[in-house]
Amino acid sequence: MNSQLVSGALFADMVRGGAARLRANAAQINDMNVFPIPDGDTGDNMSMTLEAGVHALSDRPSERLDEVSERLAGGMLLGARGNSGVILSQLFAGMAEGLSGLETADVRQLSAAFDRGVEKAYRAVMTPTEGTILTVAREAAAYAASHLTDESTVEDFFADYHRELRASLTRTPDLLPVLKEAGVLDSGGVGYDYVLDGMERVLHGETVRDDFVPAPAAAAVDLDKFGPDTEMLFGYCTEVLLRLRSDKGDPERFDTEALTDFLSGVGDSIVAFRTGTVVKIHVHTRTPGRVLDYCQRFGEFLTVKIENMMLQHSESVFARPSGDQQPKPAAPPKQIGIVAVASGAGVCETFRQLGADEIVEGGQTNNPSSDDFLHAFARVNAEVLIVLPNNGNVILAAEQAARLWEGAEVLVLPSRTLGDGYAALSMFDPEAGSVDVVFAQMRDAMQGVETVSLCPAVRESHLSGVSVRAGDVIAVCEKQILCAAPDALGCAERMLGQLDLTGKSVCILLCGAEATEAGSSAMTETVRRVCPALELYTIDGGQDVYPFIFIFQ
Repeated sequence: MNSQLVSGALFADMVRGGAARLRANAAQINDMNVFPIPDGDTGDNMSMTLEAGVHALSDRPSERLDEVSERLAGGMLLGARGNSGVILSQLFAGMAEGLSGLETADVRQLSAAFDRGVEKAYRAVMTPTEGTILTVAREAAAYAASHLTDESTVEDFFADYHRELRASLTRTPDLLPVLKEAGVLDSGGVGYDYVLDGMERVLHGETVRDDFVPAPAAAAVDLDKFGPDTEMLFGYCTEVLLRLRSDKGDPERFDTEALTDFLSGVGDSIVAFRTGTVVKIHVHTRTPGRVLDYCQRFGEFLTVKIENMMLQHSESVFARPSGDQQPKPAAPPKQIGIVAVASGAGVCETFRQLGADEIVEGGQTNNPSSDDFLHAFARVNAEVLIVLPNNGNVILAAEQAARLWEGAEVLVLPSRTLGDGYAALSMFDPEAGSVDVVFAQMRDAMQGVETVSLCPAVRESHLSGVSVRAGDVIAVCEKQILCAAPDALGCAERMLGQLDLTGKSVCILLCGAEATEAGSSAMTETVRRVCPALELYTIDGGQDVYPFIFIFQ
């Protein structure tokens, strides 16, 4: 097969092949974690991101390449999870921009689209790190472009692209010493390699096995939950995917702000933003018919979903709840609202008590998507939203959601740990002055905070001069293993003895889901014995992965 053009149908099949290969190898990618702890989730994040795009393709098949790439990118932007997932979504979003207006693409147009993807992905990261998926994508695109000739086919382009991708991947340890020390390749780059492998296999006519299980259908309606005398408290969860039409106006001049103003007059919990000529809308309203009538002035519906919230059975991806699962009226208006990421019942409750308006549940091994953030934003009635990702692998998804959200100004405070988030919330004072002053106080509060997590090691390793055996308990601070010991108490004692706690007066101990009552009590006594000058507060956090997290302030 010697293809001169790529159609929308072929590109969609290739992406499905890439998603299948990525999904089948997600566990292997997860295991390529630099640290020997059970928190690897790169494979899952990338797979769920790409599958969100594939799911968007299934709604309305198309032969046009621009329509397929646009829907794929839109789904991926919403479903993006983790840093590698966000970067993957940006690569495909840039490709969609490069393919705009094209029913099919020849090899040079395809190459230009891949270049556009690299540019967009680099722009999405404030401080790009070489030796990651970014490098692999950039070098592969440049190599394939440099080898184009007038006789080049689509197969030639993908062969050159994939060949250099793998060569670049083998060089990632030379660019990131931590990869070389751990003896692994960049996991995001490996995930991208599987995507390209699946795409290339389909291009050559191979059928890639796809074990994808679609989202479960909505549960059967429980008619007893809403009877003839039931009071209608919450209205209808109304979701619309609207395709703007040229025969109803200029799609490029569609006013999203006017749409939001209208929706605010008929409901709350509003999500409304545009990707190309597709507008995504979510609103809680008592009059869904008014929403449909208004939207149809500008286009036609791709999907419509209206559900009585009294039944509380909606499981749609677009209206997926997080934090408080019960529908509720809109919160009273305020100047500044806080959205924080946390996991564990005790940690979530602590963050709420400190001032968080909404909790996006997630963290290690369970990174929230950009869509999760959007729905949290919709539940906070504030002029300005301050977002605390509280995990280094969640920051990009939060920033991506901030760029999509038009209902308020969104400021992402780059908190990388639960300790950062705890410290920032402790200093949250909405009466301190302007938004800039409040934000600066929260940002400054994170400076000097030390967060150390204890966790059992899943494999033997030697990092940062520390030898670790499988089954040891290790102490991790930032991106460094501080020490290891056969048990948690021994590890904590070593960590407390070697950590410079000069200027620290308080220790917050978060006890995780795997910490027993006896173990938590023994850990408390160890801290008091080794560091008697510290004021100790213990919280039954309930967090996963890390049995104990220490926050030193």
